[in-house]
Amino acid sequence: MIEQHRIALRNVGRIDPASIQDYMDRGGYDALKKALQTPSDQVVHDITQSGLRGRGGAGFSTGLKKKYTSQASCVLLECMRYIVCNADEGEPGTFKDRIIMEGDPHLLVEGMVIAAYAVGAERGYIYIRGEYHQSITMIRSALVQARRHGFLGNNILGSGFSLDIEVKLGAGSYLCGEELTLLESLEGRRGYPRVKPPFPAESGLFGKPTLINNVETLSHIPAIVINGARWYRQLGTETSPGTKIFTISGEVNHPGYAEVEMGIPLRELIDRGAGGMKDGKRFKAALLGGAAGTFVPESLLDVCMDFDALKEKDAVLGSGAVIVMSTDQSILTMLDSILRFFEHESCGKCVPCRVGTRQLVDLLKRLKGAEGKRPDHVDALVYQSELMANTSLCPLGQSPVLAIKSAVRYFRDELETPQISQSRWR
Repeated sequence: MIEQHRIALRNVGRIDPASIQDYMDRGGYDALKKALQTPSDQVVHDITQSGLRGRGGAGFSTGLKKKYTSQASCVLLECMRYIVCNADEGEPGTFKDRIIMEGDPHLLVEGMVIAAYAVGAERGYIYIRGEYHQSITMIRSALVQARRHGFLGNNILGSGFSLDIEVKLGAGSYLCGEELTLLESLEGRRGYPRVKPPFPAESGLFGKPTLINNVETLSHIPAIVINGARWYRQLGTETSPGTKIFTISGEVNHPGYAEVEMGIPLRELIDRGAGGMKDGKRFKAALLGGAAGTFVPESLLDVCMDFDALKEKDAVLGSGAVIVMSTDQSILTMLDSILRFFEHESCGKCVPCRVGTRQLVDLLKRLKGAEGKRPDHVDALVYQSELMANTSLCPLGQSPVLAIKSAVRYFRDELETPQISQSRWR
């Protein structure tokens, strides 16, 4: 078994998640009490100093997000600020946020209240994908209990700070996991992406400064407040401090999840975290970060799993999903599934994505077929995905290039075929 260092999952399996008393008996809401006795700008400073980076996939500094939101100027004299928790976990292979919401919902609530206090938000929303029925039930129950105990509502714990949080449900759109599209949905409109800038910290929900953080990100905040930034920086790597929840699936003996320090080698994560390859099969590749991720081959099994080490290898950490493939599986088939997924989820607002995703699927269809295949179809696939990445409005259209270029870089021979026809790609 792998040695875990649990922060976001420290209470999972150890408390009754439906009981606020169980949570409080293990120090729950002590961080909130401490934060409310600290100047809000100091809370922002401490989170910034901790080096916590967004666990939703982008890896942006959480402290800087809070700083920009708290310092955003308002046109009106009375400036409303919002905080939004992105719990619309739709990335294939990812289920880390569900574990937190179902196993320790009060940790998310506490982290969210602290973050709201830090930026001066008066209203909060937790946007949960509608299919997460148990998560929705647990979070709603936790919010009710938190209000009864004075951790939500008016004048929280006599501090003069007020906040209430409401649950909003997603309707199954993958695109609404992107923060600006999520805001459109929260405002009651169709989930179409917005043009940025402006960014949410400046003009977010209803045009007001808005802090948007992922479930896992917010769940790290109470521990940082209690233990300090220096303690947090001792975990993980210099540029990617702390821990990360990895969700491991595919051709492994024990699919599941593990929260470990950033920088763990991929090989250790698979061998010790998931019991190694299933039925003694040989490792072929891992898709890191879900559909919006990258393939890594056997030669990169010892790569460190953190934001910057992976970036140096032209790979991404993303949401922390690790989908393991064995040598008897096809990269072409996996890539085809990814591109069909993007075609299905494209909102169609911008031409490069609407048309481009369909063209990518058509190209993959030709590569999978026996007739009409040419080696230059692979180059066309790369070209089309790069064009989409440079011209699409939102991250969905910008994502296929990641999986495609990594597949071509490491598995080009498999994508090409010796059967060359004289037909031209158009």
